[in-house]
Amino acid sequence: MSTIELRQIISERLLQINDESFLNALKTIVESKISSGIYQLSEYEKERIFLAREELKNGQTISHENLQMEIDQWLNGK
Repeated sequence: MSTIELRQIISERLLQINDESFLNALKTIVESKISSGIYQLSEYEKERIFLAREELKNGQTISHENLQMEIDQWLNGK
């Protein structure tokens, strides 16, 4: 099957899909294939990185070991 035939089949089938989350995931895949190779952070991602850096700067961290202990306690209902 040629590239042109594959594109036609995919285009036709896409018109039949109404699942927004699936279409968004597919859009991400397609955009990653045609992008310039430079990932652009969204405003949300930039804000989350900023907040995480502030937490780190302010010593608001927990060791992996302590986190695992907290998770274990939570899972065991203690």
